[in-house]
Order: sequence, then C-alpha cells, then structure tokens
Amino acid sequence: MNVTLRQLRVFIEVARLQSFSRAGDEIGLTQSAVSRCVRELEAEMGVKLVDRTTRDVQLTDVGANLIATIPRLIGDLDDALREIREIGEQRRGRVVVAASPTVACRLMPEVVAACGRQFPYVTLGLRDDVQSDVLRKVRSGEVDFGVVIGPFVGALAAEDLETELLAKDSFCVVVRGDHPLAARDEVPWKALDGERLVMLDHASGSRPLIDAVMHEQGVNARIVQELGHPATVFGLVEAGVGVSVLPWLALPVPAGSSLLARSLVPRAERTVELVRRRDRSLSPAAEAVWTLIRELGGDR
Repeated sequence: MNVTLRQLRVFIEVARLQSFSRAGDEIGLTQSAVSRCVRELEAEMGVKLVDRTTRDVQLTDVGANLIATIPRLIGDLDDALREIREIGEQRRGRVVVAASPTVACRLMPEVVAACGRQFPYVTLGLRDDVQSDVLRKVRSGEVDFGVVIGPFVGALAAEDLETELLAKDSFCVVVRGDHPLAARDEVPWKALDGERLVMLDHASGSRPLIDAVMHEQGVNARIVQELGHPATVFGLVEAGVGVSVLPWLALPVPAGSSLLARSLVPRAERTVELVRRRDRSLSPAAEAVWTLIRELGGDR
C-alpha cells in the first residue's frame, strides 16, 4: 500500500470542512486537486471514504473510522519529526560564548545550567575575558558571540558588529562599614572628591563609563590601584586601601566581609549587550543559546 502523507492531510481537511472547495482554500490547492487526492487515497485503500453530493461531502462509515485514527497518528508523527529536527539541526553542536568578567560571574552560570537542561545536545563553552578580548574574539570568529558592557561609543561602535540590549545596570560605591560614606543611603558622585579609589582597569567595559561620569560631575579623586577583577578590588577596599566604584552586577560583596554598597546619584547607567558579527549568521545551536541568554537576561 502506497498511501502518502499528502493524501491523508488532504482527506483530514475534507472531512473537517465537508467540502472539497473549502478544503482546497484552506491548504492552498484547487478543488480538482483535492478531489484527485481523495480519489487516489480511496483507490490505494480499495474502499470508498466519502459520498459526494452536489452540495457537500459526507464520510462513509469506513471514512469515519479512518478519520477517528489518522489525525492522532499524524500528530504523533509531526511531534517525532519536530523532535528529530531540533536534535539534529537546531539543538546540537558546540557553542562558544565570551563574556566580560562581571557578566560571566553573575549571568552566565545561570545560562550554562539552563542550557544543559533545555538543550542537552548543545555543548556550551564559556570564555570570561576582558571586554577588548571579547570583542576581538567575536570579530575573529574564535567565539560565536559575546556578552559585553555598553553603550558602545567611538571605535567600539564599529559597523562590523551588531548588538542587542540585554539589561541595564547602574553604579554603586563600595566602602568599609566604618567609612563615613557608609552612613548614607545614597552617595552623590561629588562625595567621591578627594577619596582614594581602587578601580577596575581600562580593560573593563565599565571603566570608560565611570571615568566619563566622574569627569562630568567634577570629581577629583586619586586612583591608587587599578585591577582586573572585582574580587581583588573587594580585598583592597576591605584592607582600607580606598573605596571603589563598581557596577551593581559586580556584587554581592564577599560573605562575611565588612563591605557595604551604596547607590551613586545621580544614577548613571551602563548596558549589558549581546554582540555578534553583522556579516555572519549564527548556527541554529548558537541562535538557541542567544535566545536563551536574552530571555534570562531580560528578567534582571
């Protein structure tokens, strides 16, 4: 028996709509093509499935028995084919994502765990790099895409990169509990004037933004240390070397420490953005991870 899926799908629509012409309109075939499909199905099965009249179409008893079974079977087949397609094409492969350190330590662990649950056939590799290296690896194709700090200005806003906003973040001052600024609920940027600052270095995506705000606010502070990772910054602040300005995403402070974070006002924002090469399409697996990060990051 050589029954085709096309014949069965056409028959289902004819049975549902009780009309060759309406079934044709629904599935994009002419009335004669629909009628021919049903005749071919009847000939292949050796039974009559519909009684045709001048006004409508009625199922025979055999046709009614068939229509009670085949929609479920075709639905099961569609589900199986969809699952195979997702495993074989859209949800299998290796995806490598580079992320700036504060993003890598706060957002990406959740992404890696969720990817393992939702896409078990995708191997997700994470690279935590300073922002300049993230952008370089995106451009060179070493990674599929990146998660970085914005907004992009100047050379970073190159035409070869495409970005998508993921979340917004603002800045805080991190101080020891015995520092005078710790007594305030909010700290004006101007209150940093004269302070010794322990800062992330210029490889951080946040540092240019912080410098710009301090210049705008007329802050005259002395930078005594510039470091590559927030954990080291926390240690020096707790040791009394100075205070620090960090994005909230770099928190929480280490458990058991004497450090406190206070909002800086007026509020200055940075963005967290997905970045990819404009001229290169993502693989289906990478596209799935991109969408997953967008969903998880958008909840923050």
